[in-house]
Amino acid sequence: MAAAAAPGALGTLQASRARLVAACCAPLGPGWRLHRSLTVPRVSPVMWARTPAAEGAALRRGYSSEVKTEDELRVRYLEEENRGIVVLGINRAYAKNSFSKNLVKMLSKAVDALKSDKKVRTVIVRSEVPGIFCAGADLKERVKMHSSEVGPFVSKIRAVINEIANLPVPTIAALDGLALGGGLELALACDIRVAAASAKMGLVETKLAIIPGGGGTQRLPRAIGMSLAKELIFSARVLDGQEAKAVGLVSHVLEQNQEGDAAYRKALDLAREFLPQVDLVTGLAIEEACYAQTIPTKDRLEGLLAFKEKRSPRFKGE
Repeated sequence: MAAAAAPGALGTLQASRARLVAACCAPLGPGWRLHRSLTVPRVSPVMWARTPAAEGAALRRGYSSEVKTEDELRVRYLEEENRGIVVLGINRAYAKNSFSKNLVKMLSKAVDALKSDKKVRTVIVRSEVPGIFCAGADLKERVKMHSSEVGPFVSKIRAVINEIANLPVPTIAALDGLALGGGLELALACDIRVAAASAKMGLVETKLAIIPGGGGTQRLPRAIGMSLAKELIFSARVLDGQEAKAVGLVSHVLEQNQEGDAAYRKALDLAREFLPQVDLVTGLAIEEACYAQTIPTKDRLEGLLAFKEKRSPRFKGE
């Protein structure tokens, strides 16, 4: 009897899961921004070691199968011609860069420090591990959690991803390898995504009878459109770099190089292009100062009067 009921129960679960995903994919509107209450509380700024390096040194990576917890996230402030670029390098090789409690805590502290650092101009999120960007949640750690711990922990992952999305500088995700589940959600929080052709990415949570919980149901539709986002989430389909470029999920795709960091190198090139541009805070200050100069002019008053009288304005440059 139980065996006979199983298919029906599975069908009910699948239907409920599909409805839940569809509901979560509902748009928030064109000017969407996730509420600040979803972000982590501010903590005391952390002082990170600044690694002076020329470009060659900046590109070098160290790999280890046994990484100390304090090395799971490497924060590098690049120097010389790359000054202003900060690289967040995930380094949990033994766990495929999956989100652990410690990694989430380190990301939160790092991002909190970046928010208040006015010298930071661009942030690159990358992996220090060959072939992996981020495999999502650390399921080995998750299985040991009590059910009451799971919800709060997922909220912390969502919060740190939102903090990255809300950084006041351009952010670039360099996908040189696997980006699944929360890993792709982390990349979706960045302004720009660059991928190697060999990279694999997808929101695969429905294979585990859950749904994306780190903002994927909201950011993927905004990146590639509602219908296609639903298709990818419902099917848990995994795309390679070329496929991701074709649907607009990434901006650039490159053939992987021998070092395994083609996407990072492209991200670094883009970040260098951004450096000479005026940062948002300075730009807004300049705009405010320039606008203030128009307030006392006769031309401004003439423009308002012409609008009221429904006629063409007669400006005199005064």
